[in-house]
Amino acid sequence: MSYELVFDVKRGDFDTAGEASRKIKRTLQQLGVANKVIRKVSIAGYEGEMNLAIHSSGGRIVLQVGEEELVLTIEDVGPGIANIDLAMTAGWSTAGDEVRQMGFGAGMGLPNMKNNADSFEISSRIGEGTKIVMKFFV
Repeated sequence: MSYELVFDVKRGDFDTAGEASRKIKRTLQQLGVANKVIRKVSIAGYEGEMNLAIHSSGGRIVLQVGEEELVLTIEDVGPGIANIDLAMTAGWSTAGDEVRQMGFGAGMGLPNMKNNADSFEISSRIGEGTKIVMKFFV
């Protein structure tokens, strides 16, 4: 089994934010992936999708489905993360008041992604963007 899904996410598009993670969940269910794995991928995907809408200038989510693992890659365009260690701290956020009033920006996105993934890698360059690669073993 080899399968790939690609989703583009726009900055500030809260009307459709969450749609990619719902489609990922539905696809994994159709492929017969275990519910425990689907839950972890869905949480990590949703957190990544919201981070793209809130913090980036837009980006892309790619899910690659293999025989032994699922690879979820989230890559955005700017602004980048100045201090990854700080950004990985639960509760720390750069989200503005408007985003917080909508119920987002609690500072749990990156920690939730890391906690749900079996493997988590993050890299970022100021002014260029951030790339997160998560693996989930099936």
